[in-house]
Amino acid sequence: MRDNDVISLVGVGDVYPRREDPESLFELTAPILRDADVAFGQLETNFSERGNPHLHLLAHPRGAAAIAAAGLDVMSFASNHTLDWGEEAVLDTLAIMKRNDIEIVGVGRNIADARRPAILERKGTKIAFLAYCSVLPAGAEALEDKLGCAPMRATTCYEQVDWQPGTPPRILTQAVQEDLAAMVDDVRKVRSQADIVVMSLHWGVHLVPSVLAMYQLEVGHAAIDAGADLILGHHAHILKGIEVYKGKVVFHSLCNFACDSPANTRHLKTSFYKVKPDPEYPTYHFPVDSRKTMIAKCVIRNKRIERVSYLPVYINKLGQPEPLSREDSRSEEVHQYMDWLCEDQGLETRFSWDGDEVLVIT
Repeated sequence: MRDNDVISLVGVGDVYPRREDPESLFELTAPILRDADVAFGQLETNFSERGNPHLHLLAHPRGAAAIAAAGLDVMSFASNHTLDWGEEAVLDTLAIMKRNDIEIVGVGRNIADARRPAILERKGTKIAFLAYCSVLPAGAEALEDKLGCAPMRATTCYEQVDWQPGTPPRILTQAVQEDLAAMVDDVRKVRSQADIVVMSLHWGVHLVPSVLAMYQLEVGHAAIDAGADLILGHHAHILKGIEVYKGKVVFHSLCNFACDSPANTRHLKTSFYKVKPDPEYPTYHFPVDSRKTMIAKCVIRNKRIERVSYLPVYINKLGQPEPLSREDSRSEEVHQYMDWLCEDQGLETRFSWDGDEVLVIT
């Protein structure tokens, strides 16, 4: 089969270019993103110069041009930070991303718009993208007449599993069935319009190593049963396990990718996570484990995903995602960490090195 019959798709984690020179964040990874036929990421900020702040996550509009120049083609905007600066900032972000020819999914002026897929065609193959958020603040969901995110919410309850006082409970989570049914319906509809369906989910337990919430398995399996071919998870700001379900791959969390988060980040500094600043990482205020990250990669041939892998990446002291060669000891560190994440959660996923990539055995 000729190379021009093969399509490469890459996916990355959270993107938040806040610095004065946002292009520098992508300096080491832009060649990989540009070389792919399709590159996907999670937009973790608003691009605007107006709005009323709830949190600090606002970036100058020049960051959108840096994202486009880096090679990203389509992004989810569905997150717990989407409405941090109000509806004006969201509308500004949607407009500036459109001007930079970047497709946005998961957010819209109403629920129909938020649930609308982006369908990109490459070499005769149509690839559809959908996005949802499970960690929505109250009122951030889109409605028939209200701007917001496509919701995929879950409920939580606690079960005592040990009679001894103070022992941890079992945390039970379940998908909100109305949201789950809507998501399944979206997948089934777009399945008839596209050859490949990719879903982004902003979900999970952030900053806590390894742990997957119960609803993540429920939602991921339902999406694949409905016709999704690949799931790219975001939000956790730390890597989580990679799952293979019915031959389809779920990246439960791709961690961060290009995130400026200085030490004055309020929600990390003052929350119970108590992330301590590291002076050697002045623009990356996250736990040590959050420096290990990756680029998910898929090879598509004959309108099917033929191969899934990841490229080990490390956030360096300049806050840049740095791709790693197989010979770099940090590459094996990422690999062993992912092995542990999967084993700890009983995912039984197998991996194999192929050059600088780690293949996911499906």
